Amino acid sequence: MTDLRLGVLGHGLRGSLARTAHRPGAGSRVTALADHDPRARTEAAAAFPDALISGDHRKVVEDPEVDAILVLTPDHTHADLACEALEAGRPVFVEKPLDISVERCDRILRTAYETGTRLYVGHNMRHMPVVRLMRDIIARGEIGEVKTVWVRHFVGYGGDWYFKDWHAERQYTTGLLLQKAAHDIDVLHWLANGTTRQVQALGDLMVYGDNPHRRAPGEPKAEDWYTKDGHWPPHTQRALNPVIDVEDVSLVNMRLDNGVLAAYQQCHFTPDYWRNYTVIGDAGRLENFGDGPGGVVKVWNSRRSSYRAEADAEYPVPAVEDNAGHGGADPLLMEEFVRFAREGGRTDTSPVAARMAVATGAGATASLRDGGRPREIPDLDPELIAYFERGQTGPGRGPGR
Repeated sequence: MTDLRLGVLGHGLRGSLARTAHRPGAGSRVTALADHDPRARTEAAAAFPDALISGDHRKVVEDPEVDAILVLTPDHTHADLACEALEAGRPVFVEKPLDISVERCDRILRTAYETGTRLYVGHNMRHMPVVRLMRDIIARGEIGEVKTVWVRHFVGYGGDWYFKDWHAERQYTTGLLLQKAAHDIDVLHWLANGTTRQVQALGDLMVYGDNPHRRAPGEPKAEDWYTKDGHWPPHTQRALNPVIDVEDVSLVNMRLDNGVLAAYQQCHFTPDYWRNYTVIGDAGRLENFGDGPGGVVKVWNSRRSSYRAEADAEYPVPAVEDNAGHGGADPLLMEEFVRFAREGGRTDTSPVAARMAVATGAGATASLRDGGRPREIPDLDPELIAYFERGQTGPGRGPGR
């Protein structure tokens, strides 16, 4: 099979996805890449020595030697770039979140619908072994019908990953309840088999807002901006972003369209970095301890009792490919996109679900900045929902490829 020729927009932190997808002779390869940053272009040239490297994204979108486009740029640019690529008739991969507002997400979905060009959103956690395991347990009925889901997200490297660059500014992210939580909101919706209809949240900038050690505007990040074992405790962080106006801790309550009640908590100054899910049904509950290899999902469903560490069933989180991103999810994500770009068909990720994750994050952010006043999630055009549920085929589809 001839390799699918990939054009890449952006080679920053998620440039790792392009490197994962670059498998010359094995199905896909990067043939063109654009980034406005000279340093990023230098790194890309080393990673993809045979590719066209440019500072102008149009040279990639318009390149006749490109079959599909990966949009790996900062969140607030997704709608403009994705729509341009969709209108050019190229199947498009958009890194999550889909964009930073409901309106911009709906614009992407509408453009895909009107052009008939295939759209895929990179919610890689749907491929994480721990998430797959929890979903399988639920599907087998081991905890009965899901009634409530609680998620705690301990972001131990938050000070490195989210407060030293554009992520720290709401003009580029809306807030971390959208940017970071879009992962978990999407998973929560998937596990509960529903989407949020009403959301309420509280949050604050408790730690990083008081840190005076900021870079000057225009000054690049320090060489040691991220270290696995250093920068602890949080007040020792240095060279933070000049502007920090997003929250570093948040608490969210959600009511889903199927009646499920859910809660999500996010903190960027914890010493550990992992996600803890508790899913309670009408006949038991499950909880994960660790979210990668070595972790376990426990199920209690046989009787009532006081606290007991020993569950009724325990399932180890499966081991994955060494050095694979997001617990082994990234290679599976890119394999699914390459297949979808070639052949179409249904996928485990969903553009509609991606939009609903953004809508929930945006509504939660509006709520926490308004004293916790609840927000209703705006509806999506039923015509768009039906189109994507059909696998992006059927009436209304334009002449795209």
